[in-house]
Amino acid sequence: MVQLEHIEAIEKRLWNAADTLRANSTYASNEYFLPVMGLIFLRYAYSRFLAVKDEIEANLPKRGGKTRALTKEDFSQKGAIFLQPKAQFDYLVSLPDSEDRAKAIIEAMESIEADYENLRGVLPKNEYQELDNDVLGQLLRTLNPDELKEVSGDVFGRIYEYFLTQFADQKAHDGGEFFTPVSLVSLIANVIEPECGVVLDPACGSGGMFVQSARFLEHSQQNPAEKLTFYGLEKNATTIRLAKMNLAVHGLEGNIQKAITYYEDPHELLGKADFVMANPPFNVDEIDADKVKNDPRLPFGLPGVNKKGKVSSGNYIWISYFYSYLNEKGRAGFVMSSQASSAGRDEAKVRQKLIETGDVDIMIAIRSNFFYTRTVPCELWFLNRAKPEEHRDKVLMIDARNIYRKVTRKIYDFSPEQQQNILAIVWLYRGKIDRFLDLVAGYCWRMLDEATKCFATNDRYSKKIKPIPDFIASIDSLKGILQPFLDTLTKDGPHAEILKEFKNAQTTFQADVAAFKKAVARQQETWKKQKNTKGALKKAVDRLAPLADTSRDLVKQADLLYKLACRLIETCENKYEAKKSEVWSGREIIRARKAADEARQLAVTQLKQVRYFHRQAQWLTERFPEAKLRDVEGLVKLVDIAEIEANDWSLTPGRYVGVAPEEEDDDFDFEEALREIHVELVELNAEAIQLAEKIKKNFEELGV
Repeated sequence: MVQLEHIEAIEKRLWNAADTLRANSTYASNEYFLPVMGLIFLRYAYSRFLAVKDEIEANLPKRGGKTRALTKEDFSQKGAIFLQPKAQFDYLVSLPDSEDRAKAIIEAMESIEADYENLRGVLPKNEYQELDNDVLGQLLRTLNPDELKEVSGDVFGRIYEYFLTQFADQKAHDGGEFFTPVSLVSLIANVIEPECGVVLDPACGSGGMFVQSARFLEHSQQNPAEKLTFYGLEKNATTIRLAKMNLAVHGLEGNIQKAITYYEDPHELLGKADFVMANPPFNVDEIDADKVKNDPRLPFGLPGVNKKGKVSSGNYIWISYFYSYLNEKGRAGFVMSSQASSAGRDEAKVRQKLIETGDVDIMIAIRSNFFYTRTVPCELWFLNRAKPEEHRDKVLMIDARNIYRKVTRKIYDFSPEQQQNILAIVWLYRGKIDRFLDLVAGYCWRMLDEATKCFATNDRYSKKIKPIPDFIASIDSLKGILQPFLDTLTKDGPHAEILKEFKNAQTTFQADVAAFKKAVARQQETWKKQKNTKGALKKAVDRLAPLADTSRDLVKQADLLYKLACRLIETCENKYEAKKSEVWSGREIIRARKAADEARQLAVTQLKQVRYFHRQAQWLTERFPEAKLRDVEGLVKLVDIAEIEANDWSLTPGRYVGVAPEEEDDDFDFEEALREIHVELVELNAEAIQLAEKIKKNFEELGV
């Protein structure tokens, strides 16, 4: 978790630096877009190059005492790109202001394209000539902080995706529609489980579906380049470049063709795809009906034509295409407008024919605000041409609209655990009970691990820390600095009541921490004998509940203890004019108070993790206590086709699962809620300033 938070902090800092640089220049975000993505590509390529270079060199054959030179094949075998010296990022960063950086970057890109045919004409080059030499220098340095030289894993792949996300939010290219939120793409990939074969995305945007398919395989230690073949269609040439860069930055390749999918099918994959994944444009009403009416990809016919000779809505054109591309065992997962699942008239007829095939597998409803460019809710559709016989007349309906994590005021997503919990329902539906039980056991183990880390762990810089003991020590230190002044006061002064409350809170907190530590040790010993059966795990989750509650109580106690220390300081300063006293160490107190607050935040953050992971286990075992799929009001229902027919062939999950019962939030954090309101207010104020500037500029251009 710490490593993940560290990477998120790096992403935000890099973006803020790069965006500030743009804001202080004359460039619009769409002019800045490709050059920035190109430099992140170069930086990632260099990171991968360095990661494997030493290993490759150590194994190079020697002849006559001379070592063979490095080749691009050496690096391709390791999922990396060979970089000539002039294409290595450190060289570009080191260029002095007297050098033409744009020329150097273009030469770097050209050298890569010369070695890799699939990237020829893809990487940005001429775009750099539009950027000022100093701006390029600052941008190169911004994307090369020292900490990025030490992190491991696919960090630059994440950063590439993060920058795509931010540019999508700015609508810097193609209205932002080139990018599908990672949490939705990841959920789709993990539901359809692309293990081997042809993966097609007929509306591939920046290639996120391919990247997440590859990650699905990487999690099981398999090489996606050997198992999967990627085919994509995309109408926008610039977006195709982004997609190819996105694939390359993750060590992948794909055959992505420029095409308008409504009318063209250059890959000729009708009935040949093992997996289809997509996030097509919603509700398009400009498709020429005459051009598509005889298309073999429309097995259920046209969904309806308006008076202008256009298909009334493109949603079922896409759905029909996705279905027709699948082979006899193929699976599809795609994002679709929530209007499509209950659309009437001709669209309903197409939907009926699709449902009657028995190949509609799962429907998942997603709340609004998951997209950067549209706020409407959507649904994830899943088709399976090889559905087990016992499920052929049924559809699994999941209403996930109450499952989300708030990222910003405008944007929501799924946390990793929320995604796993949704997947756990799918596993039960498919009879994969072991995976469900392993997830519950994993949450319990993680809870105990996080509890242990309350007393000893490593921070983001691998430095050893002791969150709760460090907080206790910081409070003791602060009290020690205050003591000389407190000794000068009478026992019954204005400070007496607060001091008494502080001492009692300190004693209680330390005693409760000691009890918590012993309880953690006991539960860890018990866990060593834990069985992974459904009954035993349900009991384990119940057994761990008091420990989770204690962690919540300790959070409240830590906050109270710090507040009382602050009140004691304020009382001394306001009631006794402590700042005038010779024994009042003002600077030391400020430093100690800040240190105590930082220690409190670390301790509280760690303690919250304990209850968080227990709640994930509890969420699953409360809803599925027997580790078997069952109907859960407001969440899930396995619906048979007879019921769907009785409901106008609707595939809207909310129509079947009912309304979720109101739940009390025991963990409601008033201060956190206030912080969120404050952040929202800051964002609104910033937007208001930008809008005012825009209005002012427009008036000036009109001469008003």
